[in-house]
Amino acid sequence: MEFGYSIKAEKRVRYHCLKKRFVTREDWTRILEREFKQLYISDTTFSGNIALITLKKVKEPLWTYHCNKKICIVDNGYSWLQQLPENEHFAITTMFNESNEIIQWYIDITTHNGIENGVPYMEDLFLDLIVLPTREIIKKDLEEIEEALEEGWITKEQYNLAFYTFNTIYEELQNNTFKYIKLSDVHRECLLQGNL
Repeated sequence: MEFGYSIKAEKRVRYHCLKKRFVTREDWTRILEREFKQLYISDTTFSGNIALITLKKVKEPLWTYHCNKKICIVDNGYSWLQQLPENEHFAITTMFNESNEIIQWYIDITTHNGIENGVPYMEDLFLDLIVLPTREIIKKDLEEIEEALEEGWITKEQYNLAFYTFNTIYEELQNNTFKYIKLSDVHRECLLQGNL
């Protein structure tokens, strides 16, 4: 996954165990001032935790490149919505600019989504998908998961789970049936309105 170097530096460095990533992202020093909200939802469309980080002030903007496009994903006034559905093996981060326009969706494949000391987290399983507002779909980190299997950092079962989930979501994205993307604006507004 590549939210830019500082977000996924832990993944670029070779490690020997899977990483938990908490939705608070307290270890992200690029953020100087933030506002954080989280909520558990259980209804007919979604069951799980959602969280919103509003980036009030950052050290500097963060840019990434997709499909020959330079895209800013972090700046003052930006916000990130995170959706961690229960009993699923993925989590979605939707990035909004200061005008509340969606920049991209980032889908992490996970071993599981959980909660620890009241804070939701995802356990990252290497593979990722990026979806742009143009509906372009980008596959990420295919080489990393191969290396992880070869080095024994993940099991064959985890490897198979990752690719099964990855391929299922990719097909749903192509068919425009991946429902979670359609919930981004609704979930963000719910958190902003304080429906906690």
